[in-house]
Amino acid sequence: MFIIYNIFRFFAWLISKLPFCLLYIISDILYFLIYYLVGYRKKVTLNNLRNSFPDKSDKEIKSIAKKFYRNFSDTIIEVIKIRSITKKSLNKRVRFNNFEIIEELYKRNKNVFITLGHCGNWEWLGLNVSLNALYSPFAIVKPLNNPFFEKYITKLRTKYYNNLIPIKQTYRTLINNKNELCFVLIVSDQSPAKSEINHWTTFLNQETPVYLGTEKISKALDYAVVFSDIQRIKRGYYEVTVMEITDNPKETTEYEITEKYYRLLEEAIKKHPDNWLWSHRRWKHKKVDN
Repeated sequence: MFIIYNIFRFFAWLISKLPFCLLYIISDILYFLIYYLVGYRKKVTLNNLRNSFPDKSDKEIKSIAKKFYRNFSDTIIEVIKIRSITKKSLNKRVRFNNFEIIEELYKRNKNVFITLGHCGNWEWLGLNVSLNALYSPFAIVKPLNNPFFEKYITKLRTKYYNNLIPIKQTYRTLINNKNELCFVLIVSDQSPAKSEINHWTTFLNQETPVYLGTEKISKALDYAVVFSDIQRIKRGYYEVTVMEITDNPKETTEYEITEKYYRLLEEAIKKHPDNWLWSHRRWKHKKVDN
């Protein structure tokens, strides 16, 4: 595995040096391999799409799946490109519609959770927002099982800042940094472990277990919560729209923050269904089993 990792890292470095026009030729080849030859999680993807959009025909489902795998291939190549991408290029390719919402929270001395889903290129968004925010930036991560590729992705994520928080250390880390004005980036649509399921919601036509960590910590530490909708405008270009969930979490009702997040994410996915990570085993736990 060590040898494989170093071979991968070398070729990834070479690929990252290529201009985008050549990178997307590689992405087209990768799409053909992933979708047609390997069939990477194709059954999972198609089942997720059919269950989420029961009103769509099989032809429509397959069309969305193909577009998703094209986007997925682009995202892989774009993540590799992080190693060599410049700040100027990143700012050009990830544009915010209304970043002033976050800036206004900063002026009011409000710490903030920036929640998002596995839409577009969430890795680019994390790097971009850390470049432009006045806050001390943090990002909550779920460590990968493979230690070599965990090291690789961590190096990419810390290109411009080094404040990654393992998900189980979130509360303690934020308490230790309570005197700093900070934002915390979190991809909040992951599936909790079966033993950690405390709440279910209806998401994309299915009963779905959800994490409550963002809601609980925002209430405990009085963090504002916003949602970032990142959509692919064209290859290599993304537009981000920020929407406030709450600036006063302590006055919200139980599950209100969590439910608002999932309604906003659901709306974003329905507008551009190929933009979400459909190959993720999001519904591996069933409510009847739990």
